Amino acid sequence: MEWKIELIFVPVTDVDRAKDFYVKIGFNADHDQTPFEGLRFVQLTPPGSACSIAIGTGLGNHGVAPGSLDVIQVVVPDADEALAHLRAAGVEADGVDEQAWGRFVTFADPDGNRWTLQELPARS
Repeated sequence: MEWKIELIFVPVTDVDRAKDFYVKIGFNADHDQTPFEGLRFVQLTPPGSACSIAIGTGLGNHGVAPGSLDVIQVVVPDADEALAHLRAAGVEADGVDEQAWGRFVTFADPDGNRWTLQELPARS
């Protein structure tokens, strides 16, 4: 049996600001629906990813306050290229952190939710 993670909720205070930010850094805006007053569901997918994020209103906070998420890690082919891409989009991102288990770049969305991008080490 396969288990696939396909959607992660990211808590935000301003849905439009967050959507603009994620689209600016290259996420695809898959859905933006308001099926009824008080519920807005926005789904965004990073390029090449099988897993999307969801932001919106009326979704419940899932026990996580906006800006407190610090658990999403994304694999990228090149940390230097990822850093340059973020900075070219006007995003403040930490420089590449070299570790034995990979090369890492971190950044935050407008609410302060932190993301880590990891370039995996070469495998022998």
